[in-house]
Amino acid sequence: MSLNIKPLADRVVVEPAPAEEKTAAGIIIPDTAKEKPQRGTVVAVGPGKKDEPLTVKVGDKVLYGKYAGTEITIDGKEYLIMRESDIYAILS
Repeated sequence: MSLNIKPLADRVVVEPAPAEEKTAAGIIIPDTAKEKPQRGTVVAVGPGKKDEPLTVKVGDKVLYGKYAGTEITIDGKEYLIMRESDIYAILS
C-alpha cells in the first residue's frame, strides 16, 4: 500500500488494527465500550533525525501506547502519526 504522505524526521504513520468486536467468551462489545487498539502496521516512515536512523520500516507490526499519536484521516481511512519513540515494540 502506498500513501501520498511522507512523515518528517522521526515520525511514522501507523494503520491501527481493528478494535476487538467480541470478548474471549463471545460477548459482543458495543462501539462505546471498545478500547483503542494498541497495535498496528507501519505504512509510512520519515527519514529519521541526523545521527538517529529509524528502526521501524513500512510493513512492521508494532505495539504503541494507548494514547500515542495523532489521529489523521487520509482517503477516508483512519491512521495515527506518531514519533518512533511512541512505539514500544516490533512484533515478529
